[in-house]
Amino acid sequence: MNDTSGRRDFLKLGMAGLATAGVLATVDAQKAAAQAASDSLLRTVLDRGKLIVGTGSTNAPWHFENDAGELVGMDITMGRILAKGLFDDPTKVEFVMQDPAQRIPNVTTNKVDITIQFMTMSAQRSQLVNFSRPYYVEGVALLSLPTAENRTFDKLLAGGAATRISILQNVDAEAQVHSVLPQCQVMQIDTQANVLQALESKRVDAAAVDLSTVRWLASRNPDKYFDAGKSWLSMLYGAALRQGDLDWLTFVNSTFTIAMFGHENALYDAAFKDYFGQEPPARHPGFPAI
Repeated sequence: MNDTSGRRDFLKLGMAGLATAGVLATVDAQKAAAQAASDSLLRTVLDRGKLIVGTGSTNAPWHFENDAGELVGMDITMGRILAKGLFDDPTKVEFVMQDPAQRIPNVTTNKVDITIQFMTMSAQRSQLVNFSRPYYVEGVALLSLPTAENRTFDKLLAGGAATRISILQNVDAEAQVHSVLPQCQVMQIDTQANVLQALESKRVDAAAVDLSTVRWLASRNPDKYFDAGKSWLSMLYGAALRQGDLDWLTFVNSTFTIAMFGHENALYDAAFKDYFGQEPPARHPGFPAI
C-alpha cells in the first residue's frame, strides 16, 4: 500500500469515527450510572433524573431574577452546564435557595448535590469540602464615572492624595486599595450599595468592588459606569462538593473543563458575554493552555 492510499484509508477511518461519536455520546443515564461507584453521588443523581444545586438569588451577575422572574446568572449557568452533561438537558436541575452561611453545611449534610454560589476557594474551606476546578477568577477592580476626567486608572494614580476611593468596610480594605493607589484617600463604607452611591454622588472618584461587578455594571450601563481598567488580588470561584467522592468530583471537573476550554462551550460563552460583557478568550487547538 502506497503512502497516498494509506492516508486515504486513514481519513476514511477518521470520518467513520466522527460519525459514531454522536452515537456514543447518547449513551443513556442508566449505563452511565452503572459505571459509577455504588456509593457515588454521580450514580444517585443519574438515577434521580435531576441535579440539585444550592445557590442564591440576589447577587447579579452570579445569581438573580431577571425581569421575567427567571433565575439567571453565571452560577445558574454552571448548574445548567452540569445538568446538560448529566442528562443532555440543561433544564433537569433544581436550584435550592440558601444563605451564604449554608453553602458548606448544605453540601456536607446532603441537602444539595453541589453548591454553586460565587464561593471563594481557600485552604481553610478545602478542609471541609472539595472544590471543583475554578470557573472564574474574581478580583478587586475600580469602577468610575464615564464623564469624569480622571476615570482611568492612570489618571487616578496620577491624582495621588487627591484621589478618593470607596470600598466596603473590612479589616484589609485600606491595605487592598493602597497596594495599587498608595497615596489615595480610602473611604470605608458599610454596604456595597452605599459604596456605589458614594461614586454616583461624586463623593469619591472611583469605587473598589469585585471585578465581576465592574464588568456587569459597565456593560449594562455604559452611560453611568466606567471600567477604570485595573484589577488585582485574584480570587478563585469554585463549586463546593462533599468530600470523599472521587467519581462525582471528577465528573464535575471534566464537565466544567469541557464547557470552558473544549467543544461544548455554547452555554459558558453566552453567559460570559451576557454577564461580563466580554468574549471569552479564543481556544486554539494544539498545546493545552488550560
